[in-house]
Amino acid sequence: MIDNSNNISEFLTYKIFELIRDFKETDKTEVYVIGGYVRDKLLKRADKKDIDIVVKGDGIEFAQKLAKHLGVKKVSIYKTYGTAMFNFEDTELEFVGARKESYSPESRNPKVEQGSIEDDQKRRDFTINALAISLNKETYGKIIDPFNGIEDLYYRTIKTPLNPDITFSDDPLRMMRAIRFASQLDFRIDDECFEAIKRNKQRIEIISAERIHIELNKILLSKQPSIGLKLLFDSELLEIIFPELYNLAGVDTQNGINHKDNFLHTIQVVDNLSKHSDDLWLRWAALLHDIAKPKTKKYVEGIGWTFHAHNFVGGKMVPEIFARLKLPLNEKMKFVKKLVDLHMRPIALVEDVVTDSAIRRLIVDAGEDIDALMTLCEADITSKNEKKVKQYLENFKLVRQKIIEVEERDSLRNFQPPIRGDEIIDYFNIKPSKTIGIIKNAVKDAILDGEIPNDKEKAWEFMIKKAKSLGIEKKV
Repeated sequence: MIDNSNNISEFLTYKIFELIRDFKETDKTEVYVIGGYVRDKLLKRADKKDIDIVVKGDGIEFAQKLAKHLGVKKVSIYKTYGTAMFNFEDTELEFVGARKESYSPESRNPKVEQGSIEDDQKRRDFTINALAISLNKETYGKIIDPFNGIEDLYYRTIKTPLNPDITFSDDPLRMMRAIRFASQLDFRIDDECFEAIKRNKQRIEIISAERIHIELNKILLSKQPSIGLKLLFDSELLEIIFPELYNLAGVDTQNGINHKDNFLHTIQVVDNLSKHSDDLWLRWAALLHDIAKPKTKKYVEGIGWTFHAHNFVGGKMVPEIFARLKLPLNEKMKFVKKLVDLHMRPIALVEDVVTDSAIRRLIVDAGEDIDALMTLCEADITSKNEKKVKQYLENFKLVRQKIIEVEERDSLRNFQPPIRGDEIIDYFNIKPSKTIGIIKNAVKDAILDGEIPNDKEKAWEFMIKKAKSLGIEKKV
């Protein structure tokens, strides 16, 4: 463990740090690198491409002078926040003046005034993010750690510099950030700190949905997202920000028969999937795949607990959840909705005889997302019975192989029926009606059931026969 008196200039690996040290304006003021860069260097994590620099005095003025000295033409200035930013050699630098902060109960936007470096460290969210390293000539590389952040790094603990009740009440987003860092770094949250989160949980209601979903996304992108998701549940924040997910928890028993805890199952599915994919939206699909189980739960005598059509009901819930959390309502949402809709289909296949017809329909319905769907379904196997898990995964391998074989033979991915509705109307010279849809769907089904090949000529012949059976013939 590094002693506070130690000089750690060897951690200042970017060229920009020496350039700041040798800049004439640095002789006149105190300048430090602070926050995430320092934390991650001490943890030996990958170098961050965004660096926070704190200046005792006017951070914007210092940034402008430094940018001019370095020949950087574009400096972004945010006077409201007292910050300035510019890019140097693919690294984003953000400068801020050291400051004190005070908050009102209704907002997370503080009243700001100039302060010392220690004042600035006090306002930081956690001790591990309050660490600073001097960039001044005489003290270059000296670490400034008034709140024992290095010790908390060593013991892998999330703790606030000041009273956690004040820290979380002032800026309630810090409660979610504590959980997010615990999830990203695999740290524990200090007991006093965690209890303060529970005491202040209602304060999260003043935080915007956009801020909340950013933190949720970061938790989902963790190596083991269940750490953060379980902490959200245990802190009782989840009930406020994501009641649908919270409602998955718990086990009901009837006639001595109980169902599994669908919240614990869900977070295990997310973990399982995370071992194979870092796609955020596929992880969202895993998080929401059983979201409708509380709505569809029913005990049936002689059968047990059922969740009939939970995939279809869940698919309908996806746009509502995305809209409330201000997540994108575009192709990403449609992707998640599709996978929630379809996630039972491959599972049904491995429990039954895998027919070419069923595989064709799955390929057509899933389209380009078939591989993602299979990855989700494989992650959905969470039984404690190792033999059962192994059997399911072996069956999924057979389904994947069958998909490849059928796809290569029939070219069904992104399938479109070879005959359009307007072509049927023109050929028979009839008006648009339900009959057109019946004929078109009959052609599609004949291809998917293997009655005819995916070929325009054969489809045309089938169309004429089908129309004739409906009493429709070409008008001369």
